[in-house]
Amino acid sequence: MKYYVLYNGKSNNGRGYAGATAIQAKLPGEKIEYVDSNKMKFDRFFAEKSQEDCRIVLCGGDGTLNYFINHSSDETKDIDFDYFPTGTGNDFCKDIESKPGEIVKNVNRYMKNLPVATINGKDYKFINGIGYGIDGYCCEIGDIQRTKSEKPVNYTGIAIKGILFHFKPRKATITIDDKPEFTVENTWLVPTMKGRCYGGGMYPTPKQDRNASDGKLSVMTYTTKSAITALAVFPKIFKGEHVKNKIVNIYTGYNITVKFDKPCALQVDGETILNVSEYVVKAR
Repeated sequence: MKYYVLYNGKSNNGRGYAGATAIQAKLPGEKIEYVDSNKMKFDRFFAEKSQEDCRIVLCGGDGTLNYFINHSSDETKDIDFDYFPTGTGNDFCKDIESKPGEIVKNVNRYMKNLPVATINGKDYKFINGIGYGIDGYCCEIGDIQRTKSEKPVNYTGIAIKGILFHFKPRKATITIDDKPEFTVENTWLVPTMKGRCYGGGMYPTPKQDRNASDGKLSVMTYTTKSAITALAVFPKIFKGEHVKNKIVNIYTGYNITVKFDKPCALQVDGETILNVSEYVVKAR
């Protein structure tokens, strides 16, 4: 059996190939060919290799998964292939409870009928979730820090400083399916989730099931006038225990629109989009 390991050479500050080679320990004695997938035509590659006695393994983090689902056809996702996580957060693997460093077999089964978000006039499929508010702000600042240093980004530190000093909560107007729209003041977070997990181990919607037969998505609002309260409850999101606090509400639905009174950054599976005033999500 020959394995084609697809990696992004530009990921992880140019260390994408080094991370991908860790798969050798999982495939002892197997023939492996490493292929840089940056700007790859996925549909053509998969069509050519699917007839051979080989196995394709996508290698990277949540951003790699997001890039693949948005740059490949549904026909390509019908071809069985595997996934080897080498990202920093690996939220997708946390959500499906895959063991760290293990190869996820037939990962394409999770890539069908994904929700589509329309943001600033462009459509994006996502596999984990959309973060809008302080989480998007953290991604924005983290991206800036990465351009200045190769040190790991401390998102917890960014969040603490953001809540206390830099990020100001918004007024959010939310519409879910055919229900009347409603407005929430002093909103710090309004993510919409396909899975339970995002942001390097946060569980904003701990009961969301990506495999649920009804296909519903979950929306969380995190609302308080007090920055101190926002900061005190925030650490609980890493275990999903924040939902016990009255500042948190969770809703479910198929078609979600979220508008902020002032634009801010948004993240889709960890990829930052700046200057967003509204997003619309439709479940498939």
